[in-house]
Amino acid sequence: MAWFKRVKPSIRTTDRRDMPEGLWWKCEECGAMLHKKQLEDHFYTCSECSHHFRISPYKYFSILFDDDKYSEFADNLRSADPLKFTDTKKYPDRVHDIIEKTGKTEACRNAYGESGGYPLVVSAMDFGFIGGSMGSAVGEKIARAVDKSLELQAPLLVISQSGGARMMEGAFSLMQMAKTAARLTRLSQQKLPFISLLTDPTMGGITASFAMLGDINISEPKALIGFAGPRVIRDTIKRDLPEGFQRAEFLLEHGFVDLIVPRRELKNQLVRLLGMMRT
Repeated sequence: MAWFKRVKPSIRTTDRRDMPEGLWWKCEECGAMLHKKQLEDHFYTCSECSHHFRISPYKYFSILFDDDKYSEFADNLRSADPLKFTDTKKYPDRVHDIIEKTGKTEACRNAYGESGGYPLVVSAMDFGFIGGSMGSAVGEKIARAVDKSLELQAPLLVISQSGGARMMEGAFSLMQMAKTAARLTRLSQQKLPFISLLTDPTMGGITASFAMLGDINISEPKALIGFAGPRVIRDTIKRDLPEGFQRAEFLLEHGFVDLIVPRRELKNQLVRLLGMMRT
């Protein structure tokens, strides 16, 4: 098939600043105390209750790419301040403080490499940077991930982890919904696969745009997926809502999600899908 084109990735190891501080983590779901080595061995899921901790793009890259080899691209894009926005502090100051504190530079990272021997482009969002919100830089990164897929004739995987649009950029942020959705049509025209992975949380403008447009929509277990929050919906329609109606399992049952895949099985499932789409 046209999209099966090999690439030569370079080695990019996980950023040490992204590793957890200390040796023990407490599970948010069951309260179990988990050693850092336990978490790594279980793909950052709880060995007691299978709760999936939020992880960064680099950890997803390490899980998905063969031998942890990949090349990043479009990593020089940064948030602008088109509205000169200020709340409790100026928007550029907020961004600067987050960069200084976390070492992260935006709420999305792009990379390409091979997964199971198949070429793959991955755009992964990061809740640790302003709640994974999509501003103009994030929208442009996802658009460039589409362009890289077209250039390499390789499938695209987008990993969503976001609270929605970035309010500090106003309409410029909302414009990214149309931009990313429109750019994805180019993959369809070239018959290149687009796989969307929904993780906790995938909310707001992310759900309303590219996240639900995959040829296959995959979710991690119990991921929160929706547009508005449950309280906003309840107060708007003045009705009680079904239990867990915005969780992955409910959405799978009602046809909004195609598969729920535990993180430890993610790469194997992805490789199977890439093989099926190649034939």
